[in-house]
Amino acid sequence: MTDVGERTFTAPTADTPMEQTSGSDRKRMALVASKGGLDEVFPVLIMATTAAALDWEVGIFCTFYGLDMINEKRMHKLKVSPIGNPAAPPPLKGREIGMPTFLGIIPGMTKMATWMMKGWMSDSKMPDFEEMMAICIDGGVKFYACATTMGVMNVKQEDIMKGATCLGAAAFLDFAADADLALFI
Repeated sequence: MTDVGERTFTAPTADTPMEQTSGSDRKRMALVASKGGLDEVFPVLIMATTAAALDWEVGIFCTFYGLDMINEKRMHKLKVSPIGNPAAPPPLKGREIGMPTFLGIIPGMTKMATWMMKGWMSDSKMPDFEEMMAICIDGGVKFYACATTMGVMNVKQEDIMKGATCLGAAAFLDFAADADLALFI
């Protein structure tokens, strides 16, 4: 059992995480999450929760910085980088004055960008990260930690949230090969 925000869940007990329900007509989606910024994990979570709501089988393979979304030490501290994102909306809604990207180097701007994004999401009635993770878990979404990049990113097995499976790329490719939809985000 592990906590994700205020919710707890029990890890799945299937013999093999790659097993698709035999004889099932369920669609399957394979997602690769390679980025760890708050604004970068939300597209993964939106796709996963939507597919789960449609009763699709969903697996998310977290690799490189994407491991942060299932890393117990980092998952509740995801941030938005204000640097290198010229498509970011203006800081004040309704004003078409963009924020020069060089301002992102000022101390505190990452915290401000994260606060602003969380505010926009809240104003839009979008669930926060913890709620999205809970929706995924409740919907049966499976999370896989890339065994190879765990070493590269200095992530240990005990750092990964309970219920997530440590998996090699070859095993996830088997899962993805049978997917109706595979996305690298």
